[in-house]
Amino acid sequence: MVDFIAQKAHIPAIIVDHSDDTVRVRQWMIYLVLTLATATLFLMALGSATRVMEAGLACPDWPLCFGQFVPEKQMNLQVFLEWFHRLIATGIGLAMIAAVSLSWWQRHHLPSWFPRSISLALLLVILQGILGGLTVTQMLRFDIVTAHLGTGLLFFSTLLTLGLLLLPYRATGTVQQLPWLGVAAVGLVYGQSLLGGLLASRWAVHQCLNASQLCAILNSHLIGVVPASLGTLVTVVVAMRTPALNPVLRKIAHGAGFLLLLQIGLGVATFRLHLQIAPLTVAHQAIGAALLGALVGLTVLSFRDRHQFTPLS
Repeated sequence: MVDFIAQKAHIPAIIVDHSDDTVRVRQWMIYLVLTLATATLFLMALGSATRVMEAGLACPDWPLCFGQFVPEKQMNLQVFLEWFHRLIATGIGLAMIAAVSLSWWQRHHLPSWFPRSISLALLLVILQGILGGLTVTQMLRFDIVTAHLGTGLLFFSTLLTLGLLLLPYRATGTVQQLPWLGVAAVGLVYGQSLLGGLLASRWAVHQCLNASQLCAILNSHLIGVVPASLGTLVTVVVAMRTPALNPVLRKIAHGAGFLLLLQIGLGVATFRLHLQIAPLTVAHQAIGAALLGALVGLTVLSFRDRHQFTPLS
């Protein structure tokens, strides 16, 4: 996989020499960190499904479920969703502990900043676990649920950043203002994602459409679509119109543009159907997180390009 990316990014062959211990350690760490990022994206989609299916309190206790590790007698779809969500979260937590331990053990083969940075990411996992427990013990309190989502997105973005900073990359020095446009787009999409989390945790769409309550939250989310979409669109257009841009950056920009169109379409469909189609709602939230990830990737690599980090050391 790294060889493929290196070839597409026009990285000199010596950088991906598998006989070199340092390259091999970095390669494994890239795989581990980006796999954890992918698992976190899946976990957030699973959490969305848990909420949509009203399964957030299917397990009335925490961290066990009905006092058991596997509640076989009580198992149904709702219990399974909540139990499986916790299981995946626990697996990610244990894998993060392993990744941090490995990074310190092999720190002589890694950039000096990496062990400290991934250790800070582990703190986000711990905070996420605490918030996950509080969502149950505090009966899905909306502010805790929203903070739980926000921390998950931050952890996901942090893992992507660490993996992409470690990934070999050939700078072209042609990105101009793209890094700062990416920062703005990331901030706008992250903020819109938090608004979406608040909207979901308070069931504001149903409240507004059925009882004319909490309409301010719904309207804020609808209005927020405009700056988040424009920020993403401007970033994508600038990237695609930048001459001699690294092909990897160009492909990420194309992906972000496609995800933006898909996200808008899913959002319109979800709203018009009054959130009655659960898979659409889950897909809408998952694609939103994926869009944030694409923008984070575009921003991180464009900053590396701007500062000629080839490779980062």
